[in-house]
Amino acid sequence: MKQLLTTLLLLFATSNALAQAPYPSKVDLRFDHWYDYSEMTTALHELVAAYPNLLSIKSLGNSVGGLEIWLVTLNNPKTGTDREKTAMFIDGNIHGNEIQAAETVLYSIWYLCKSYGQIERLTELIDERSFYFVAMANPDGREVWFHQPATPHFLRGGIRPVDNDHDGLLDEDGPDDLDGDGHITSMWIKDELGRYEIDEQDPRFFTRVEQGSAPGGWTRLGEEGIDNDDDGRINEDGIGGYDPNRNWPADWQPEWIQRGATDYPFSLPETRVIGEFLLDHPNVAALQSYHNAGGMILQGPSASYMKYPSADNRTHTEIANKGGEMLPFYEPMIAYKDLYTVHGGEDGFSYEGLGIISFTNELWTDKRMRANGEDPTKEERKLFRDHLQFEDVYVPYKEIDHPVYGKVMIGGTTKYSSRLTPPWMLEEGCHRNFAFTMFHADEMPHLSWGALDVTSIGKNLWKVTIEVANDKIIPSRTSMAARHHIGTPDILTCKTNSQNDVAASGTVMSLLKTTKLQRIASENPNRIVINNGIGGNDSTLFQFIIDGKGEVTFTYNAEKGGSLSRKVSLKEQFDPKPILYKRAISPRQ
Repeated sequence: MKQLLTTLLLLFATSNALAQAPYPSKVDLRFDHWYDYSEMTTALHELVAAYPNLLSIKSLGNSVGGLEIWLVTLNNPKTGTDREKTAMFIDGNIHGNEIQAAETVLYSIWYLCKSYGQIERLTELIDERSFYFVAMANPDGREVWFHQPATPHFLRGGIRPVDNDHDGLLDEDGPDDLDGDGHITSMWIKDELGRYEIDEQDPRFFTRVEQGSAPGGWTRLGEEGIDNDDDGRINEDGIGGYDPNRNWPADWQPEWIQRGATDYPFSLPETRVIGEFLLDHPNVAALQSYHNAGGMILQGPSASYMKYPSADNRTHTEIANKGGEMLPFYEPMIAYKDLYTVHGGEDGFSYEGLGIISFTNELWTDKRMRANGEDPTKEERKLFRDHLQFEDVYVPYKEIDHPVYGKVMIGGTTKYSSRLTPPWMLEEGCHRNFAFTMFHADEMPHLSWGALDVTSIGKNLWKVTIEVANDKIIPSRTSMAARHHIGTPDILTCKTNSQNDVAASGTVMSLLKTTKLQRIASENPNRIVINNGIGGNDSTLFQFIIDGKGEVTFTYNAEKGGSLSRKVSLKEQFDPKPILYKRAISPRQ
């Protein structure tokens, strides 16, 4: 009886917990579902309507096809405006076929909103930071992928016409959906000398016959389609033909060097409006872009000749390595070294051009099929698709009449068959990537006042040593920004009144033996310019020689680290504060 009662209590507790799911959302969104442009637009607006105290939405502009590029801002106005806080920019779906990137952005907004006031760490993060989200950076490509015949890889770019085959015509030979099923699959023809045969074990596939064996009787004609321009090729000049992620200004190269770059940087409205937004929001200190497949946490450089400052490399690596722990089967990678060279990429522009610590995550990896970190074999991939996906990624082969080749077979795998996370695995992938991005966001610079030492060095003459500390990984100004004078350097000012004045000021090099000032500001000693900012998990000591009495106000302004103010009375005082990193100030003897 006692055991039965215990069991019933456990069942009641479980059912009650399920009935009262933790952190319910005001908007019922599902993450085993793909949202096309219209559905995604509706979901974003519903979230904004449900959480007006945190969210706002606006259009950055229109795509080539006239679709709105929606920007959602998440900020708690009770703790300040979005612009005066350190901010993170998060986008996805810059490649049209990489649809799950948009779902990951949507999930991030949804989870943050429903967690506010419920999860302490995320509530604190929202109060301290602001976030900018663009779920669909390439809405035209997304719409084509959803609503026109497509493959796992098409449409990657946008819909502006391009002469891909250099015949003077534009987009005249795209895919043809010969059987009208919405998928562009493979096309095969019987051929006495063909090197393929129908797989005896699985007639859904063709296999290549071994060298020296009799012909298999089938030849692959390529993708399902027709040679619409009579040039001997099929589907070689479809919609668009450029790559929005090669259209950014940093290390941009022309078409003959970087395919897909288009005419000049920011020639595409989709990249231009995002670039203009980032230029207009120098408070953005971190950027995360979501892409499609490979299980990668990518960081620059994207070309071998690009050299990044070692301090920034360490910052990127420390964050990426944490991501490698949080995201099973993902690999932190240097783009040019571990993947391939990219010219004119978004994360290159944001870091090299704007000094923003930036990552690109490739979301799906086939290693998740086996859940052991190893690439699945051909047979294991087939097992996964047959018994876990229930064959919903296959189109059975069928015979049709082709206007040129006569009887052909078309069929095979669908546009959902690769690159995409299966829908029933989507939410976990969204959450893990969201969690990594929140770790990145939480490591944006967070400045605070540290130690303070006010010492009398003469009649009404004071030496004030004050510390500014940063307890996060990302510095208040990256070395790239400091080296190339990107944006505004950090500035520390001392505001005086009619009773006092600053005689000299500078950055303290050492207080262990003899005070040395790194610089003396003779023209304007009330103001110190800190080109290198405050380093990650570090602090800097500043010293002012002040003539007078009463009190002064110190203000530290960092473009990507926010502002601090502190009033200091000109009287003997020492406040070591446990936040010290350099321990440069020792208690007076």
